[in-house]
Amino acid sequence: MRRRKAQEKVVLADPIYNSKIVGKFINMVMLAGKKSVAEGIVYGAFEIVKKNLNEADVIKVFHKALDNVRPRLEVKPRRVGGATYQVPIEVRQERGTSIALRWMRDYAKTKKGKPMPEKLADEIIAAYKGEGSAIKKRDDTHKMAESNKAYAHFRW
Repeated sequence: MRRRKAQEKVVLADPIYNSKIVGKFINMVMLAGKKSVAEGIVYGAFEIVKKNLNEADVIKVFHKALDNVRPRLEVKPRRVGGATYQVPIEVRQERGTSIALRWMRDYAKTKKGKPMPEKLADEIIAAYKGEGSAIKKRDDTHKMAESNKAYAHFRW
């Protein structure tokens, strides 16, 4: 191994739902250290989701949306004999979760014309229903891994 393993950061659970994943999501949404603004955005999005889906437990909806977006496979470039191959590899649970959170945040950010809590709520609801930009990104990632299955033997 070339380098030491990175130290795992301890993410505190969020104050309202007492969930570490929601705490991690708040930290991902946060810009310039403004955590209270990020909390307002995420909790506002959760309220909109609760209102639109008439669902009592918004955390279950959020976890289902995350599971729908989480990629199972991804491709990693491997250099073999002067050529670079896209080698499909399985994604670990923690990495898949952070990728899913990142995709949901990024696609919510790219939408225009609405406040951030509404855009984030739209993205969560779309992911919960199995549609939307983040789901399309997951499908594209899976398709790429599937088409490069021939190079799976370069995995090491």
